[in-house]
Amino acid sequence: MNVRDALEADADALASIADSPTDVMRNLVHDRTVRVAEDGSHDPNADVSGSQYDGSDPEDLLGFISFDAREDTVHVTQLDGTKEACKRLLAEPVRFAERESMAVEVLAARDADSIETAAEDLGFDRRGRGPRFDGSPTVRFRLEP
Repeated sequence: MNVRDALEADADALASIADSPTDVMRNLVHDRTVRVAEDGSHDPNADVSGSQYDGSDPEDLLGFISFDAREDTVHVTQLDGTKEACKRLLAEPVRFAERESMAVEVLAARDADSIETAAEDLGFDRRGRGPRFDGSPTVRFRLEP
């Protein structure tokens, strides 16, 4: 598995994973720090212009994470993918936060087992309920410096 910075060309693939409009994901790539985990069996230098997605293929991406830092906390704004990808991707803002002596906060939908498992494996503490998104409850996880 390779982890890299997301590119604008990944917007269609990200939209497919997140079940979100491509324009929203394109803006996400521009507005936040976004990393993608991709299948390591593919050549990262291969030309993707021939893809039906006009960029990277969702089948090549195992997951993605977006995050930003405000004041003393790194906020994970989106995380989705396989269990292994979620753990590897969540380690990205954790490393950044450790270098900057910041906390990291993650919200996970109650049925997002891969995110909950990744957070717990990386030492996050469950901090109760988070806000509701589209009527669905979330769980708040936090890792202190």
